[in-house]
Amino acid sequence: MKKLRCGVIGLGMGKAHIKGYQTHPQAEVVAIADMNEELLKKVADEFNVPATYTDAEKMIEQEQLDIVSVVTPNKFHKPLTLKALAEGCNVLCEKPMAMNAVEAQEMLEASEKAGKRLMINFSYRFYEQSWALKKQVETGILGDIYFGRTVWHRRRGMPRFGGWFGQKALSGGGPLIDLGVHRLDLALWLMNYPKPDWVLAGAYNPIATEIAKREGKEYDVEDLASAMIRFENGATLVVEASWAANIAQRELMETRLLGSKAGLVQRNVGEGYDFEAEIYLEREGCPFDMKVHPPVPEAKCSMYHYVDSIVNDKPHIATAKDGVIVMKILDAIYKSAADGKPVQIS
Repeated sequence: MKKLRCGVIGLGMGKAHIKGYQTHPQAEVVAIADMNEELLKKVADEFNVPATYTDAEKMIEQEQLDIVSVVTPNKFHKPLTLKALAEGCNVLCEKPMAMNAVEAQEMLEASEKAGKRLMINFSYRFYEQSWALKKQVETGILGDIYFGRTVWHRRRGMPRFGGWFGQKALSGGGPLIDLGVHRLDLALWLMNYPKPDWVLAGAYNPIATEIAKREGKEYDVEDLASAMIRFENGATLVVEASWAANIAQRELMETRLLGSKAGLVQRNVGEGYDFEAEIYLEREGCPFDMKVHPPVPEAKCSMYHYVDSIVNDKPHIATAKDGVIVMKILDAIYKSAADGKPVQIS
């Protein structure tokens, strides 16, 4: 079978996309694009990629690609996705899907019109512990999920401080749209994406803004956001995300869900990017804990999953429809934080 031709735009996080595609025997990365020529050459040499471009649209037009990964500042997710879809490519777009829900909806509709796949890189679904928890949840072990809390806090961790992450015109927001989006999607996925009803939120920037002033850096987004989301089924979910918070840990990630029969948690260990997962329930009148012990053989990275879904003509997860729902919630959180009152989600 002919290998799928993959192209990657943006070589910051884009390197992880290249590595991911190269794990699948039916995929090959044939082209990469980035405006930084020095980085472009370095990455091409490292991963043995034959074609390089400083113009991403030209790459899309000339390379006859099956899959395009869009791994750019958030402002460019929509235009590059629309371009790739129009040229007959499937697209794997980095999170967040877009700058707002209106853009995300346009992307979804464009993919449906083109008859091409659009997947969002909600990569925290693909950790072994997350994958194992999802399989357990699907058995009904938790019962009815009625409450959750999902967080990603950093003590001090503003990415590329002074760069595009901290500029709303390029990013759409701060840690909520950068980090919180991952933990929000993970919780929603484990909850089977209940329909959101309304949110009440707050957003703050007392720490990063002062640092930016002292260092003469551009910064106009929040450094912490929190929200309570209520769903139409009555469940609630608390979301928290920060780049700068006065906490003990360098990095704190946790998603916890409570159900009528059991509860679960997926969290990082050692303040890093290794994870553990547990389920808490009652058996024969006694508290009983279940712990996930990897490996989980079917858990693959998001790029492998995407390629495999296309090759085998089966549905992929982390769909554009999920991405639109997440963007609607993020929009509502930012609006609620700005207005100081609850916001209904249509």
